[in-house]
Amino acid sequence: MAHPSQLGFQDAASPVMEELLHFHDHALMIVLLISTFILYIILAMVSTKLTNKYILDSQEIEIVWTLLPSIILVLIALPSLRILYLMDEIDDPHLTIKAMGHQWYWSYEYTDYEDLAFDSYMTPTQDLIPGQFRLLETDHRMVIPMETPIRVLVSAEDVLHSWTVPALGLKTDAVPGRLNQTAFIASRPGVFYGQCSEICGANHSFMPITVEAVPLEHFKSWSSLMLDTSLGS
Repeated sequence: MAHPSQLGFQDAASPVMEELLHFHDHALMIVLLISTFILYIILAMVSTKLTNKYILDSQEIEIVWTLLPSIILVLIALPSLRILYLMDEIDDPHLTIKAMGHQWYWSYEYTDYEDLAFDSYMTPTQDLIPGQFRLLETDHRMVIPMETPIRVLVSAEDVLHSWTVPALGLKTDAVPGRLNQTAFIASRPGVFYGQCSEICGANHSFMPITVEAVPLEHFKSWSSLMLDTSLGS
């Protein structure tokens, strides 16, 4: 969960998000070294009146400042491509959930169950209980089992939306007439919040996403209760 004056990312709740955090730190360290080196050169050139003829006309230095940026780009590109392919990897998901974007709420359908589907609306401010977050809490959470491969199929019914949960490293566009998919594993129990990240109309800010990761036994109890409720209604 993000908090005021936070400078970094949220704590990772999935293996992919952990990889993204490591890559962010890796790239940021390279940027810091480059910035420090450039600042040193600028200060040295401004503060000295001496001129080195070997620096002004040197083939070796030209080779170095051509090869060095290329090496730096490779050091950034290789881990980036690795994470990119990891994010697209979907290997034998144990549970598939279809998330459909509407103006302005989300609906979820657990496709492995026959009658497990519900709409998820933002909880109004006056209905919040102590401990819940304004503009982030929903009346129905998307409950998933932790440490289990989950596939989410994302689409929209009307306009463009984007299903985004930062702590899980997820951001998938919801496009009408198109079915996008993403996969993740929640590495720890907890409640993870997200919001639509594509401007979709007047109430774009009021269609949050709430994902609750629970142990498998609790998920079985929840799914049984939801099925009984839907059959009873």
